[in-house]
Amino acid sequence: MYLINVLIFVGGLLLLVKGADLFVMSSSLIAKRFGVSEFIIGLTLVSIGTSVPELASSLTASFEQASGIVIGNVLGSNIANIGLIVSTAALLSNVRTEELMLRRDGYIMLFSAFLFLLFVLDFRISRIEAFTFLLLYLVYLLFLLDKVKKHEEDIYFKDFMNYFFKFEYIFDLKARIETGVGGRIEEKRIKEAVKKSREKTEREIKTEEEMGELKEIKEIKEIEKEIKEIRAEDKVGSVELDKTSIKTEAESETEIKNEAENLSESSLLTEFIKLVAGVIAIIVGAKYFVEQSIFFALLLEVPETLIGISLVAIGTSIPELMVTISAARSGYASIALGNVIGSNISNTLLILGFSGLVNPLTVTGISVYYITPFMLFISLLLLLFIRTGWRIKRFEGLILLLLYSGFMVFIFSLG
Repeated sequence: MYLINVLIFVGGLLLLVKGADLFVMSSSLIAKRFGVSEFIIGLTLVSIGTSVPELASSLTASFEQASGIVIGNVLGSNIANIGLIVSTAALLSNVRTEELMLRRDGYIMLFSAFLFLLFVLDFRISRIEAFTFLLLYLVYLLFLLDKVKKHEEDIYFKDFMNYFFKFEYIFDLKARIETGVGGRIEEKRIKEAVKKSREKTEREIKTEEEMGELKEIKEIKEIEKEIKEIRAEDKVGSVELDKTSIKTEAESETEIKNEAENLSESSLLTEFIKLVAGVIAIIVGAKYFVEQSIFFALLLEVPETLIGISLVAIGTSIPELMVTISAARSGYASIALGNVIGSNISNTLLILGFSGLVNPLTVTGISVYYITPFMLFISLLLLLFIRTGWRIKRFEGLILLLLYSGFMVFIFSLG
């Protein structure tokens, strides 16, 4: 009887995950097609893309006023990212860390977790608090775009706080808009100047060639006259053949160019279709995934928060786990660590920001007294492990995994 619900749950999860992958890949290709830099793509589409399943499921749950699913999903994903994904990467391969991971993004991740604890002390997240989360995330993106890109590793957490509280992001955003408009005008002027310069250079070269040819024109004319008289018929045939050959080559080049343009337009259209299909898959998948999550919560008579922290959080983290295993085996485990920290920042600031704006979120006592403190604890432990020898060792990964497993058992025993 419940087999159908399980199949719908799994099917919704698959649609959600695959739709998110399709959305990220297609949007990245479209962005590149329109000249968006790889830095911007990586900062926005790729980083946010890893949180698309959590975002879609949380927004759907928020629309259905299932606050427990939203809170459990965010907290559970953050904890699973550290206790399950980082630990797996560390067990497969020693994860190299950097000071930047700790002093900038690591501290921002910890700050967002502390801010969450502060906001939920009254057992709810209001729209104003949700807006604060969202504003912080947008400021974080601008901070990476305008400060980190220019100064690289010289920018840390304290610089982010100054950037936020001194409202520097407002001036940067204004400058970016003005630069965008002025930049396009300036780019057009530069292109016109380059075009005129090329035309002038070509005219000068052509003039020099003509002057050189005039010196030998008499001799050439005499030779051509003799050749023309002797081989008039052959010359005509040769010219006709050359014209035909040139025409054929020109037509071939035109056809190849047209095919390339058609292929480009066709590829772009295909990517747009994939993008739309990905969005549809995300929406449909999230709808059925969340509906069945609520169904199982009622069926098993457990709080929605526990379903969110277990089924929903682990389900939406499966793709990241698979990518982490692949990256660790290929010797790129440090990439997985960077993605985990970025994903945790996105989960707290972006997902809770959007979800809380849709509907104010109610937070249960188990989230305030147990889950949130544990999230803070395991986040602090991760930063400590990053600092020790600037690598996360295998035994540290084992500690994280054991803590995660023990915590999940403890939470379900409470529920």
